[in-house]
Amino acid sequence: MRKVFFGGILFASLGTLSLLGGCASVESVEAAQRTADTALTTATAAQASANEAHQIAGQALGAAQAAQSSAQAAQAAADRANAAVAEQSAQMAALQSKRRGERD
Repeated sequence: MRKVFFGGILFASLGTLSLLGGCASVESVEAAQRTADTALTTATAAQASANEAHQIAGQALGAAQAAQSSAQAAQAAADRANAAVAEQSAQMAALQSKRRGERD
């Protein structure tokens, strides 16, 4: 991507210089070169920013996946706890029923 972009800038700069070759002043050629240099600097900075954003997005994805895994583990633990509570409640009810039967 970067090679294509930089190649395009170079091609455009050379095309501009060739069109202005016969009638361009030294000042206009220098101005065109400065414009091309500025464009190249801006493109390089934009590529660096894009690379940094890609890296940050990758880190965010990793954090989201870790959070999802933690949430699933927490849900499984909660399900086990609820099952244990239900089992204890059933045992307690059975004991109370048995105890009532003994009293009668």
